[in-house]
Formats: sequence, structure tokens, C-alpha cells
Amino acid sequence: MTIGIVATMKIQEGKNAEFEAFFTELAKQVRANEPGNIAYQLTKSRKDPQEYKVLELYKDQEAVTVHGQTEYFKAAGPKFAGVLAGRPDVELLDGVD
Repeated sequence: MTIGIVATMKIQEGKNAEFEAFFTELAKQVRANEPGNIAYQLTKSRKDPQEYKVLELYKDQEAVTVHGQTEYFKAAGPKFAGVLAGRPDVELLDGVD
């Protein structure tokens, strides 16, 4: 069963460019190295310039687990900590086939 994730993040004022730059590199790593990842897209709110949503889609739970265990995802943790304005809100979704 496919699994979707929507991660909503608020970014500190003045940190947008830094966030977008490192996230773009993270997304390239995900797309290049995770065959179980179907989509990994950063989006920005039209209403709030400090709010972003990451839209993720995986083939199954194993692919989600693999994603969380990659070295590049773990290495992104401190980068996220330096730009986030609070804890991300992460929603897990089950695909309806």
C-alpha cells in the first residue's frame, strides 16, 4: 500500500533561501537513491511565506523506513534545526488504490 506524508514546516524569518537551498539538495538525494520514493516535493504557501509543505509519496512502509535511515536524511537534521521556527507537523496518509 502506498504511503503519503505531508510535512508542514514554519521557517524562521530570513532563513527561506538557506532552507530552500539545502532542501533542494536533500530532494535530489532522495530522488536519486530511493527507488521506493515516488514523489518528494517541497511546496511554499501562497498565504504565508514562512510556511512550507513537503509532499512525499512512497511505495510502502519499508520505503518510508529506508528514507528515515539514510545518511543524507540524518545529516539534514541539524540543518533543519537551524531554520525551523518550531516542530514540523507531520501527517501520515494511507494510499487508496
